[in-house]
Amino acid sequence: MGFALFLSGCPSKPGGDDVLAKVNGYKILRSEVDKVYQRQIAGAPQKPPADQEQALRLELLHQLIGLRLYLQKAEKLGIVATDDEIETKVNQAKAPYTKEEFARKLQEMSFTEDDFKQDLRRNLTIEKLMNKEISSRVVISDSDIQAYYNEHKSQFNVIEPQYYLAHIFVNSQPNPQSPNPSDRTRTDAQAREKIKRVHDELERGADFASLATRESEDADSARNGGDLGATAKSQLSNTDPATRDAVLRLKPGQFSDVIPVVNPMTHQAIGYRIVKLNGIEAAGQRDLSDPSVGGLIRNQLRNQREQFLRSAYDEVLHDDAEIHNYYAGDILKNTGGK
Repeated sequence: MGFALFLSGCPSKPGGDDVLAKVNGYKILRSEVDKVYQRQIAGAPQKPPADQEQALRLELLHQLIGLRLYLQKAEKLGIVATDDEIETKVNQAKAPYTKEEFARKLQEMSFTEDDFKQDLRRNLTIEKLMNKEISSRVVISDSDIQAYYNEHKSQFNVIEPQYYLAHIFVNSQPNPQSPNPSDRTRTDAQAREKIKRVHDELERGADFASLATRESEDADSARNGGDLGATAKSQLSNTDPATRDAVLRLKPGQFSDVIPVVNPMTHQAIGYRIVKLNGIEAAGQRDLSDPSVGGLIRNQLRNQREQFLRSAYDEVLHDDAEIHNYYAGDILKNTGGK
């Protein structure tokens, strides 16, 4: 089950004009479906075709039904997120942004701060439910880890050195496709001014990941503190020479000077970046005595078992519930045939 939070449908006569589904008597209204649907398509260049729209609404309604089952189970078990837990999460979410930037981010997602807190409360409540009902039942033994390592030893053979990189990127021109609210530069001069300011903050000891989250205009990596993952040494040859040379000069933990990013076709600057080398992994067979190997295997096995248990848990919740999906019924009645 996903954690979609709100859904638009068409009238559903059997349950009333505004009711798209019932879960143990709880009514899921058309307005709830509308809300989450609008958030899903926000920023899309055009409205999806009618059949895709209907399919998306049906999937979102399915997610809302699952969400309600979780919340009803949590209530039955007396599990709830506390005000202090909510406040802590809100403060963590606000930390990388100024007050104005955070307000703008909420607005772009069609959220009020109250909406945001309500969603946090739901998600944290479900997280606590999953910890109690699923995670607490999963035990990964040392013998499990050893067996997995023995069967998948080749996965831990590093053929060549791996460079773990992060970056902060600033566009020379505005990018209309970027959902990142930090994408505000309009000219090359503005981009150079911004990246210099960011570099100055790093020189004064600012946290790289926090700055990347707040300032980088590469939306995908910005969400992860600028993290780019691992790059094999041979792959560095495919990057632009300035970036490659800068990376090879860095020691783990260091960040580069400002690097112009050039379009290889036009040879014009398309932006500027600062690269950080988080670490280098040497080539060779990684032994199980390496804590990162054991940790990786433990997490992978835990995730697999939790997914399996959660699927079974979802089935039991559905089997024990009284669910009426009026929207799905309408689709069947109104699509072809008689």
